[in-house]
Amino acid sequence: MLIDTHAHINFVAFKDDGDEVTKRCLAENIWMINVGSQSETSKRAVDYAQKYSSGVFAAVGLHPIHLGGEGEEKAIKEQVDEFEEVVIFGRPEEFDYDFYKSLAKNEKVVAIGEIGLDYYRNAAERKLQIEILEKQIKLAKEMKKSVIFHCREAHNDLLKILKKYNGEICGVIHSFSGRWSQAQEYLNMGFYLSFNGIITFARDYDRVVCQMPLERLLLETDCPYLTPVPFRGKRNEPSYVKYVAQKVAELRGITFEEVAKVTTRNARQLFKI
Repeated sequence: MLIDTHAHINFVAFKDDGDEVTKRCLAENIWMINVGSQSETSKRAVDYAQKYSSGVFAAVGLHPIHLGGEGEEKAIKEQVDEFEEVVIFGRPEEFDYDFYKSLAKNEKVVAIGEIGLDYYRNAAERKLQIEILEKQIKLAKEMKKSVIFHCREAHNDLLKILKKYNGEICGVIHSFSGRWSQAQEYLNMGFYLSFNGIITFARDYDRVVCQMPLERLLLETDCPYLTPVPFRGKRNEPSYVKYVAQKVAELRGITFEEVAKVTTRNARQLFKI
């Protein structure tokens, strides 16, 4: 069994065959957490989760790239120009605490996310990103939910913020992109680190994957993006998380079965599933 802890079947890239893809994954004993990035996709993540009696869960939250800022839609389109939804939904949104709280009350919602900081695109001012991040952390604390953090070129600021809540929240740094020293800081605070198809074609994070405790490592696809080898250039999907697991096993010199067993247990513990 495997758990894709960060999928986006709720995005427009799967509008024609989302259920077909989901059923195919479940048939392979692969579970998933569909992660929202704003109100529309968060609600859709909950709707997907409610369709299935087991194996499909949701996370709800407002991604920093959707907070507004001049030229936001163009910046998002340039970054991921092959997927329709980044154009359709790449519009500014104000964070509505009560709306996301109402979604988070659903029993299939296992986390607040993905939320965080994105200084690469810098669609919104950094001050606004930090302000909204702290509001969503407050929501996670109130609802007693784990947090899925997005962080791109902003690890120093995210670490500074999380140190204020040390021991008060739990969560994962999704698609970890920092240095080993930063990984150690997150790990020392009890956070998990998650990896996806990037590790199958880039060597930047080999040290972190190899040296971090396996008990803090999670698997994800971030589908429809970041498709692993051998399917690069095609749409990603949750079933491809097995290729991420295989790469982790290869890098650490352990069996695929051990990676599957431990990372599944990790996901169950963090997200209470």
